[in-house]
Amino acid sequence: MFVGRVTQLSALDSMLNRVRTKRDPKPGAAVLIRGRRRVGKSRLVEEFVSRAGLPYLFYAAAGRPVAEELRLFANEVAASNLPGAGTFRDVQLGSWDAALRLLATAVGDDGCVVVFDELPYLIEKDPGFEGSLQAAFDRELSRRRVLLVGIGSDLAMMETLDSYGRPFHQRATEMVVPPLSPAEVGDMLDLDAAEAFDAYLITGGLPLICDEWPTGTPMWDYLETAFNNPTSALTVSAERALAAEFPTEAQAREVLATIGGTGERTFTTITKRADLTAAALTRATDILTTKRLIAAERPLSAKPSRETRYRVADPYLRFWLTFLEPNMGLIERGRGETVLARVQASWSSWRGRAVEPVIRESVERLTLGLGPDGASGVVGGYWTRTNDPEIDLVIADREPVAKSIFAVGSIKWLDGPFGSRDLVRLITHRGQLPGADDATALIVVSRAGYAAEELNGLRVLTPSDLLDGW
Repeated sequence: MFVGRVTQLSALDSMLNRVRTKRDPKPGAAVLIRGRRRVGKSRLVEEFVSRAGLPYLFYAAAGRPVAEELRLFANEVAASNLPGAGTFRDVQLGSWDAALRLLATAVGDDGCVVVFDELPYLIEKDPGFEGSLQAAFDRELSRRRVLLVGIGSDLAMMETLDSYGRPFHQRATEMVVPPLSPAEVGDMLDLDAAEAFDAYLITGGLPLICDEWPTGTPMWDYLETAFNNPTSALTVSAERALAAEFPTEAQAREVLATIGGTGERTFTTITKRADLTAAALTRATDILTTKRLIAAERPLSAKPSRETRYRVADPYLRFWLTFLEPNMGLIERGRGETVLARVQASWSSWRGRAVEPVIRESVERLTLGLGPDGASGVVGGYWTRTNDPEIDLVIADREPVAKSIFAVGSIKWLDGPFGSRDLVRLITHRGQLPGADDATALIVVSRAGYAAEELNGLRVLTPSDLLDGW
């Protein structure tokens, strides 16, 4: 089942339509698609070319030596339905320059799609590939009715391909494929709003895992099934993605496990737990942030702060590092019920912390109109070194140092409702936030609603309200 991706499919359809109808000496176009591993980029493009009904080539690179990559590329073109595919039969290619020049003769003039999946692998093995692709596009492919699609999971490299000074600068449209949103996960699995957020924390919105989750199945039933299958998408997806990201970077992988598996969030505690020097940890966190695997966050208030905290950016990876990686031995020995019991024992407290960044993004997507002239503002959190106070939601005009605080909020993602004691604590914390005062608005985000009459008149957001942001 293919769900979501309406925006991306519409954009690709529009680009292809322009390629097919544009009255110009150079009707060809290019798009560079990026997104983290296993997010469904290739599946999206497969769906697109299937719906387009035009001749296409889909070549997936795998980091092979250049000569082997060229041989397999020739075989793939020869097996495709491009008009001139026969020109690649039994051909021996000596370079990507030659391969791409020959490709230009095979695409025809009535419209087609050419896809290079895992583009970073080709560039890594042959640094001249970028220049070859640029020359072929400028001289040949752009003069044909061709939509050239490049796909990559190395986010940093894909972002730089269109940057100034690179061969392909300003030649392609950029597209980001995100995970499925909490709303899309809920729709796909037929879950209510609160359950949709739970499923999102487990799957991270990865289509492969969501597709494995039977529609309408309660969370604990799905986990019981997945934990009893050592090769389920839930158990193996993270390991395969990390193996591709870190074939040699053992320290970065160790730091990721420390942040995600133990919950350590500060530079000092991570250094101690991972037993690394400050220099080694700095290098590892630089790698992890570049790969978008961790996020480095600072408190949001009217006062500058250097109290950086780290968190695993992907909810699924955080779930996997906490509950699955340490227990893979049990799963492989058929002891999935033991792992399930451990998740059940820690679920409430783990979920309460893991859901916070997801809720902040949801709130930021809502148009709450709390600022002057209905401005929405940015959403973050606030804490001190001693965590006194620690504030779940801060909405302000800008980050990381705000000029104006629009609202202060509390997240209670437990089964019990938000009550009068929670309100007293929120009001106390508001008084401790630099830049806030008694007139600063209060917001409550509660999984189970609220119980106190005193909360009447406050802005209370429920799981259904949060899904509206998506």
